[in-house]
Amino acid sequence: MDLAREHGISTQAVRNYEDAGVIPAARRTPSGYRRYSARHAIALRAYLALIPAHGYATSGEIMRAVNADDLDTALRAIDRSHAQLLRDRETLDAVESAVGILANPPATDRPDRPLTVGALAHRLGVTPATLRKWERAGILEPIRDRATHHRLYGPEDVRDADLAHLLRRGGYLLEQIATVMRRVRDADGPEALAGSLEGWRARLAARGRAMLLAAARLADYLHVEDDERRGDAATTEPARTTG
Repeated sequence: MDLAREHGISTQAVRNYEDAGVIPAARRTPSGYRRYSARHAIALRAYLALIPAHGYATSGEIMRAVNADDLDTALRAIDRSHAQLLRDRETLDAVESAVGILANPPATDRPDRPLTVGALAHRLGVTPATLRKWERAGILEPIRDRATHHRLYGPEDVRDADLAHLLRRGGYLLEQIATVMRRVRDADGPEALAGSLEGWRARLAARGRAMLLAAARLADYLHVEDDERRGDAATTEPARTTG
């Protein structure tokens, strides 16, 4: 079937997409065969273009909403996805700032012994409650004293707290700062993390470009759907028949 062959997928995959509601239901012949039209081909192009831009779950939500004539829900899903991409870009900016700070740390003395939550709070000029909030957000990971179970912050914890304080004053959200810390820890240091930033930015750019293509494909499908509602026969002529 050309509808499947164009995208290198199986005819069963096309049927599955129909069953999932991401392409419109096909008309059936008296013997039960599906009759796909140009409308279905355009819908399939739109759905497959949406996936690299917005992911499977959001793409399915968008197409099902469009097929249900619920454009507002579809556009809200797209808006959320664009907002997430913007947050990801801002997080990357925060990581790049953090790498620069870690590579050239401020000239502050590091303690030669672990600090208590009160001592670290005093050092930063914040409250202990703020440090506990950062811990819940995944920014700090202090150890516990075996005897007292009090939080203890070693040299790396103090470094992370200094960095978090700088980023927080720069206006970054706790979620973004937590992502910075996870990436620093996963990369085993700022030097390794710095080497991964170019690939990260390239992936965000690829997603942004995929969104542009997806928007064009979806606009094509919305135009076809408008014609369908007006009863334009040109969009409903059968293209292929399959079981």
